[in-house]
Formats: sequence, C-alpha cells, structure tokens
Amino acid sequence: MMKRFILVIIMMISTLGIYSFKNNAVDAKKTSYASYYHDKFNGRKTASGEIFDNSKLTAANRTLPFGTNIRVTNLNNGKEVIVRINDRGPFHSSRALDISKAAFDEIGNTDHGTIPVEYEIVD
Repeated sequence: MMKRFILVIIMMISTLGIYSFKNNAVDAKKTSYASYYHDKFNGRKTASGEIFDNSKLTAANRTLPFGTNIRVTNLNNGKEVIVRINDRGPFHSSRALDISKAAFDEIGNTDHGTIPVEYEIVD
C-alpha cells in the first residue's frame, strides 16, 4: 500500500513538472522596438532565400525560425498585425524586429522610424 502511495505521489510530481515546462519563455510575450524596411530592399534576397517585398506582411528577427508567424502589437495604440519571419535582423541592439512597410503601416505611422511593440508567436 505504501509503495502504491509513493508511486502516485511521484506520478503527480512528474505531471506537474511537465506542465510547468509547457509555459516556457519561447511562448512568452516580448517587448522591444520595431523598425521598417527601406524601399531599397525590394527585390533583394532575404536570409531565407525569399525575394523581399515591402507590400507583404513579413519581418526579420535574429533568432526566431523562418516561417514563424508572430503577432506584433503597437504599444502606443494597441493595433496588431500578424507577420511571418523570413529574414535575419535587425542588427541594432535596441530593436528586435524589422517589419515590412505594409506591416508597419497597419499598426503605426511610417513618419516615425521605430515604434514600441510587443510580439508573440501565434499558431
């Protein structure tokens, strides 16, 4: 009887441990700044091999896998856009995302070069 009780306790602890790993930092919301691509990048290859198009909803991030969809929220006005990671960058320490001009225009004003954003991975 005692062995069975100990086994049940171990199984409960194991289950709780696995559950806690599901809520890891990869799924967490992150805050940073986003900038947008200059028109001069239209037609150039991205790091993923795609041809860049400023009219599509795409973005660059230093670490997220290519093809990852993320929701980007402008912290100034609450507007959101979903973009797909297809490039690497930005190569500026204060920004986490470079987004296409079309995506930037949906959530902000292109008269401003950067905006504070929150972003998270979406399925």
